[in-house]
Amino acid sequence: MNSIAYLLEIVEIAVAGVIVFFVGWVFVKAYLDQRFNFRMIEFKKESLKQTLPLRLQAYERTVLFLERINPSNMLIRLHVAGMSAKEMQNLIISDIRAEYQHNISQQLYVSSTTWNVVKKIKDDTISIVNSAVKALPDSATSGDLSKSILLHLAGLDTENPYEIALNIVKKDVQALF
Repeated sequence: MNSIAYLLEIVEIAVAGVIVFFVGWVFVKAYLDQRFNFRMIEFKKESLKQTLPLRLQAYERTVLFLERINPSNMLIRLHVAGMSAKEMQNLIISDIRAEYQHNISQQLYVSSTTWNVVKKIKDDTISIVNSAVKALPDSATSGDLSKSILLHLAGLDTENPYEIALNIVKKDVQALF
């Protein structure tokens, strides 16, 4: 009997030790998880301090790009008296592509939805210009091309696509705060 009582006492001590170990483990794990979460929050906060200015600058550049390729602004900026429609077409398309290439790195900091809208607006603008030139006679001037493009935009059944794109960018920026 003595050996059974001794064995039961060892089992009781072992069970108590296992219970103490698991209780301690639960508390230590909870503490370590809390510290880890706190450090992650601090890391994200510090990272945000670094990336927020870059993201805001990217959104600013995106807005500037959209404004610069908006035909109502672009045609005034690029208009040269005496230029043919074909020459104006080449100037417009090369300007749009140069602006796009200049801003292509901004896609790292803006949402993929916004960047897809920017790409679509760029492609649509080039398409509008190309379609307008095809509809004009060979003797058309840059003024004729400008009028044709602006009439096309005025005749759209929907809201101005450049305004829609700008609103998408603004919503993205508001989501940052």
